[in-house]
Order: sequence, then C-alpha cells, then structure tokens
Amino acid sequence: MASTSSPDKAEQLTWKVDGMTCANCAQGIRNVLVKKGLHDTEVNFAAGEVNFTLIDGFSEDQVQADIEKLGYVVTREEQTPKPASRFSALEKRFAFCLLFTLPLLAHMFVDEAWLHNPWVQLGLCIPVMAGGWWFFARSGWQSLKTGVPNMDVLVSVGSLSAFLYSLIGTSLYLGTPEAHNYLFYETAASIITLVLLGNILEQRSVKQTGSALRELSALQPETAIRISQGAAGTQEEQVAVNMLKPGDVIRVTEGARIPADGQVLQGEGLVDESMMTGESLPVAKRSGDPVLSGTLNISGNFSLHVSRYNKQTALAGILERVRKAQNDKPPVQKLGDRISAIFVPVVMAIALLTALVSYWIGLPLQDALMHAIAVLVISCPCAMGLATPTAVMAGLGRAARMGVLFRSGTDAEVMARSRVWAFDKTGTLTTGQFQLRGITLYSELAELKPEAVVLALEQASSHPIAQSLCKALKNEQAAKLVNVKEIKGFGMQGEWPSGGVFRLGSARIVPEGITLKKSHTLYLIHNSTLWAGIDLDDELKPDAASTIAALKNAGMEVVMISGDTEERCAKVAGQAGIDTWFSACLPEQKLERIAILKQKGKVVMVGDGINDAPALNAADVSVSPASASSIAIHSAGVILTSEKNLGGILTALSISKLTLKTIRQNLFWAFFYNVVAIPIAAVGLLSPMIAAFSMAFSDVIVIGNSIYLKIRALPKH
Repeated sequence: MASTSSPDKAEQLTWKVDGMTCANCAQGIRNVLVKKGLHDTEVNFAAGEVNFTLIDGFSEDQVQADIEKLGYVVTREEQTPKPASRFSALEKRFAFCLLFTLPLLAHMFVDEAWLHNPWVQLGLCIPVMAGGWWFFARSGWQSLKTGVPNMDVLVSVGSLSAFLYSLIGTSLYLGTPEAHNYLFYETAASIITLVLLGNILEQRSVKQTGSALRELSALQPETAIRISQGAAGTQEEQVAVNMLKPGDVIRVTEGARIPADGQVLQGEGLVDESMMTGESLPVAKRSGDPVLSGTLNISGNFSLHVSRYNKQTALAGILERVRKAQNDKPPVQKLGDRISAIFVPVVMAIALLTALVSYWIGLPLQDALMHAIAVLVISCPCAMGLATPTAVMAGLGRAARMGVLFRSGTDAEVMARSRVWAFDKTGTLTTGQFQLRGITLYSELAELKPEAVVLALEQASSHPIAQSLCKALKNEQAAKLVNVKEIKGFGMQGEWPSGGVFRLGSARIVPEGITLKKSHTLYLIHNSTLWAGIDLDDELKPDAASTIAALKNAGMEVVMISGDTEERCAKVAGQAGIDTWFSACLPEQKLERIAILKQKGKVVMVGDGINDAPALNAADVSVSPASASSIAIHSAGVILTSEKNLGGILTALSISKLTLKTIRQNLFWAFFYNVVAIPIAAVGLLSPMIAAFSMAFSDVIVIGNSIYLKIRALPKH
C-alpha cells in the first residue's frame, strides 16, 4: 500500500463506500484519487472504506463526486448513514433476477412446450440482462477507465457472449430443429444470478470478519445525562454524546455504559473495564478516580466530570488504531496485489485463445464459445483479493478484543516472523510499583529536605519509578523548583530559584571522584555534591518468568536491555529466566544493541519509557503497555491495554502467527483454485453455470477460513 507524505495543513478523512464488489474495485478507486494528487490514500474493500488526506485545492464534494462517477455510493463522516432496510439493494437485485432465472432453468427439467419456446426464453432473459448484466457491465466499464479491470469485466463479457450468441441463433434458426443448439439464455441468466448470490454471501461474510470494529463501536453510548445548574436548581437533560465538552458534568446510572472519559465527582460505582484494560474483575470507582468511555457501570450511581469525549476518548483512539491496522497491507499481500492487477487481461486472452483453439480443432462454434465463457466466469480473481484483507480484519479484530492493539497488518506479519525479543526492565519485566525503602543523607542543606526535592523532580516524569516515588511521598510538600526537565538516559534535573541545580538519576550522574560506600537505586546531586542516596525495591511481574519461558520454548532468543545497574539487572534476569542482558545502557546504546540483534533476524522490542523510544523505533516491531510514556506509545507498533502483566505478548505473538498462517492458506486456495479451474474449463469439463457456482464457492472458502480465525485455538508456546 503506497502512500505519500502529506502537507502540514491536511485533514485525514475516512468515508464509507458502498458498491465495491472486489479488491480490484478498491484499487481502481485508489488509482483515481492518487492521480488526482491526494495523499495517504487507502481503500479497503473488506471494510468498505476509503481513507485519504484532503489537501488544499480539493473539496470534499469534489472528491465524493470523483468516487461516485465510478458507480459507488459515498457516506461521509459527518453524514448519517441511511437506515438499513431489511434487505440490501444487492439482495433485492438478486431476488429480481432469480424470479426470471428459475423458469429459464426449469425448461431443462420440465417438458412444457412454452418453456422451450425461444421467444419465451428471450423474454425471461431480457429482465435479467437489464437488471443484472447492466449492474456488472457498468462496474466493469468504470474499472477499465481506472486502468484496473475488475471481476465484473469477466462476468459481463461472459454473460453477454452467451446472450448475444443465443439472440443470433434465435434470429437465424427460428423454426428449425437446429435452433435449440444455439439457445443459451439460461446460461446468460444463471451466470448473473449465481454471481449475485456469490456477492451476497461474500458481503455478509466480509461483514463478519470486521465485527470487532462494530463490537467496539457499540460500546460507545449515543446519549448522556448532562447535569447543569440553573435558576430552578440542578437540572438533568439527555443529550447526544457529540454535544458534550470538557468540563461538563454527567450522571452515570447503574447498568449504563460510560459515555465519556473523565473523573468521578460524587457517588461510587463498580465498573467493568475488561474490554479496555483486560482487567477481568470489576473495579471500584470513587470520587477522584478516572473512568473510561465505553466501560460498563455494573452497580452504583455517580456523577462524572468530562475530560475527553467523542473522538478524543481512549475508546475512540482504540477504534481508530484498529481501523488503520486493518487497512494496512502486510508484505505478504504484495504478491496477490501484483497478480490481481494483471489477472483480468490475462484471463481475457486465455478465454479468446480457448475459443479459437477449440474451434480450430473441430469443435462446434457453440461448444468453443461455452468453453471460453466458462473460463471467463470461473477465473474471477475475487478470492485472491479477499485472501489477505479478510484475514487481517479477523485477526487484528480478535487481538483488539483480547487487549492487543496492532498499529498495522505489517506489524502482525513481522511479529509472526520474529526471532529475537528484547525487553526493557523497569516497568516492563517488573511491576514498576516501587517501594521506598529509605533515603541516605550524605550532606546537609538547611532550607530543603531531600524528599521535597525528589517529589518536585519526579512530578514532571511519567517513568514508573517517578510515579512510585510520587505515591510514596504524597504527604510531602514539593519544593518549588524551576526549569524541571527530563534528560534521556540520565534522570531529572531542576533549578532552585535562589541558585543551585538538582539532578536525580542512576549512578551515572554521580560526579567523578566521589566514592560510594554502598550502591543505591537513585542518587540526588546538588550542584556537584552528592546529597542523598535513595533505595527502592521493585518486583518482577507475576507472569514475567512464564512469558519468557514460553517465548524461549517457541524458539525465540530473549535478551534484556536496561539502563539500570549490573547488580539489579542480573537479579531480575535471573528471576525472569533471561540468559543474556545488557546493563547501564543509555538510549543510544540501546539503539546500538538493537542494530546488532537485527543481524540475527526480526527483532521485537518491548519497552515503556522515554529512554526506550529510540530502540522501539529501531526494532522491526515494538510493543508497549497502555500505561507507557506517550513517546513510547507513539513509537510502538503494538499496544497492550493491560499493563499489569505480560500475557498480552503471547496473545499478540499467537494471533500474529495465526493471521499469517490464515493469509497463506487463503492465498494458496485462491491461486490453487484458479490454476486448476482454468484448464478444466478450457477443455470443456465445466459448463458456464457450474463455473459461476464454483467461482462463488471459492470466495466462500477463503472468507470462511478468515472467519474461522476468530474462533480458532491460539498456538501454544
């Protein structure tokens, strides 16, 4: 999936597009938009979406008109989709064609003179050609104009050939015994009707592969109860969620889903956050506790101060991440895309050659024509186009429901091929919940306490150690430092207004010449003087050792890369079962280690801190928990919504392997089907009707295999 960088003043849009019948349709739309000069253009046939960046000089109306000129229907983001009727337009078209096709087929089994009348057969076939053939012909013609012929070209040419041949036979041989040798009206009609049936089955199946997005979307309530203060006192009104704004106060009742991110003001509740955090047990929420949109208030009632709503919520972020991941084309799809792009012209040539050779070797013209039509109909490349996107949608959707968010399908494929896993230590292998064991003073400052300075410095950091220290020192009054900032790989630094610089970090910040009687977790430096040593205890995550063991059993090489001391790294590595570790690594040194490890194969880096960001970017795939620093999350290709354990890593690896396996199976069946079916049709062993049925069946096999991915047992490690 090619894309180009977009200008600064650009808007990313996602629209729904109805009417695409195969992956080549999506490629045709993309070609048109790219030729127009739009950036970051992605079209997902399986999801029925087009994504692009709107740039200066283009209006939304203009882009919509360009797409709809190709015969598709666009629903923009701000537009409300039309209420879905009980039956889709495609189903209604199929029912109409079936009504006339059944009597045409009946003449093959029922000995009724009127059913064998050529004029009756023509009369029954014309409505099918008008209602069904035109549907495929228009789509096929538009695809030819985009330079990417789609399957509808094959269907429309095949059915039209049978119809015109029958029409000519009716005109030339009407009233003669030879007339019935030229009547194939039932073939023309059945091709159209069966392909429509295949499209319906395909449409319904594809929707199932994308059910994760719909399930996640369903978590977002459409309305909220807003509380306001008026002249008559407290008032409540039900409003649409998109009318909320930060600072509003809303009421959450028992059994309701929470409509926005925010903090509890009054009351309490028991909230099920499993879909967002992976936490299986409900979480008690009281005044001041954060809550997330889409989570379920099992019991209790409380008022909520809105901080983020609508597209700003954590749930909206997850939805957007899953959508973008499902739109991504992994490398394995490139082969299928290249073949699909040239497949239709090649099949047209094969069909023409089949007709010529069949007639040249002495077969009757009608037999030669039927052979060619069978080749056209059975060679539809739909299955190839569906092989990868349906598997990616099903696999990444399943991962999202299990608390693993992939940034792209490429990340899933590369993770499945990984050979080396590198872990940060603090907050990744360990809980990150440090216990303050003690502070050792090495010098005195009359006007300040070390606890006050430590709190002032760590309040500006998102590192797990900083969060733990702030929690431990919450009863202290923070010193009023200025210019507080984080120095990657070293720690925190701040200035005292009356003079002096404070630095807090690992042993590497201790000035040269200072001899330490004992090692500490952190050191507090005032100017060039060691002021205090801080001792912390950190625990290994409960499932860290079992996760590492599972990765090693799966044939992975596991290493730890940390900025901590050799002593602490050795302790954690021993507890986790890691044989190779690198201690005291600065961010650039972590980067160097990743580069060396990549010589052994694909590398997955797991980390959560700002100092991990360069290594996360350098790795082939990067993983971060949802509680990681914002820089780490932006660098990560995979996000684990639960930061309490590492089990999500095994889930991610298992689903990525299963997704890649499903893609390979789908591509095999799609290619195998065409390789075998085309020669069979060319030698006349398949009638066009059977070919049309078989073509639809091949799509069902591929899509069914992708749907099965949603419930297949995950590989054990």
